[in-house]
Amino acid sequence: MAKQRETNLTSGSLWNKILMFALPLAASSILQQLFNSADVAVVGHFAGSRALAAVGSNGAVINLIINIFVGLSVGANVIIARYLGEGNRAKVHRAVHTAILVAFISGLIITAIGLAVTKPILTLMSTPDDIIDLAVVYLRIYFLGMPFMMLYNFGSAILRSRGDTKRPFICLLVSGVVNVILNLFFVIVCGLSVAGVAIATVISNVISAGMVIYFLTHEESAVKLSLRDLRIDMRILKEITKIGLPAGLQGMVFSFSNICTQSALNTLGSDVVAGSAAALNFESFVYFLLNSFSQACVTFTSQNYGAGEYGRCKRIALLSSVMGTIFPTALSVIFLMLGKTALHFYTVEPAVVEIGLVRMRYCLIFQFTSVLMDTLSSSMRGLGYSLLPAIISLIGSCGLRILWVYTVFPKAPSFEMLIIVYPITWAVTSLAMLAAYMWVSRRVLSDRGTPSRA
Repeated sequence: MAKQRETNLTSGSLWNKILMFALPLAASSILQQLFNSADVAVVGHFAGSRALAAVGSNGAVINLIINIFVGLSVGANVIIARYLGEGNRAKVHRAVHTAILVAFISGLIITAIGLAVTKPILTLMSTPDDIIDLAVVYLRIYFLGMPFMMLYNFGSAILRSRGDTKRPFICLLVSGVVNVILNLFFVIVCGLSVAGVAIATVISNVISAGMVIYFLTHEESAVKLSLRDLRIDMRILKEITKIGLPAGLQGMVFSFSNICTQSALNTLGSDVVAGSAAALNFESFVYFLLNSFSQACVTFTSQNYGAGEYGRCKRIALLSSVMGTIFPTALSVIFLMLGKTALHFYTVEPAVVEIGLVRMRYCLIFQFTSVLMDTLSSSMRGLGYSLLPAIISLIGSCGLRILWVYTVFPKAPSFEMLIIVYPITWAVTSLAMLAAYMWVSRRVLSDRGTPSRA
């Protein structure tokens, strides 16, 4: 049974294996976003636009706090996939148990930080007075589920390292259905508003974490989890951190730049906040489809690099970038064609819908410009270069975004002037990432001798 789930990533045709890896992963992420969208939709329809804005505006705060630890799960994926490519079962075993224990400890740390800084961060972000109390309630309950969310993230990263993206999808399907049912029950029947959707999210996180841990403890391969063997191997943790910490810092800085953008957005009023939050869901669907090819790229690259298949590493980067452009662009076109019909899933208030349409036109049309930023940074991480793409993202995307918010936007403070910063920074960072990848590829994937490592 375990052999059937495991995909040989180091031989055979690449394009179909990347596709079969990426599509279930994309389905998982999109499904997760759909269930997160259920939070927004339920409060938008049954608790009003203020509750919608309170829930929808919290993404940047959540990501700021959790991304550093989510980055470590990326590091675990890379290291375990590399050990699998090398055929080193002993190191795979130690890495799996290190990752799971780090996941639980990380979740506890995030909970403590989240509970402490929620109100100060929302205040610094100029969150409108009419939604800040609701936002605080939602976030504080949400952060109680962090240990379980981290267990799911790290556990699914372990399964992905061996080519298994189907069982993480099953975990999200089950927990997501429960989430939607509980959303409706807590908000409509119990009248709990934002607290209800937060409680439903925590319960669904418990379910998904429990399922992924069950799968790992019943594995028959090298990634089998034994709770008695849980301990942190400091050498392996160092390797995971070397890859994961720059990735986490990159995500954290991205979130900080998004918080700066959200702060500027908050000055435009709660209708703008609500409309932007509604449209952001469709961007998330497109991004997760793109990100699935980035995740495929890092996993396939790690295993093939570990196996010494350097020519395949180059083809993986190319195929991931091509497919990462075609599929997300097609989905963007579908959402743009649906327009108001799609936005009515979240709200029926005309002013909020019009704002949502503006964001969709600016961000969905130009989403393709972010492809190389994601896939090539993933390829470099798979090769052991994690700091370089993090620095490029810090300067080319996050830095420019913050500069725009505090220099250009104040001169013409409109929603259009604020939102256009996204495609501009995507394009700039993608071009810089392409140049960096070409340098790393020549340095690491040379056909002459043993590759050097950063």
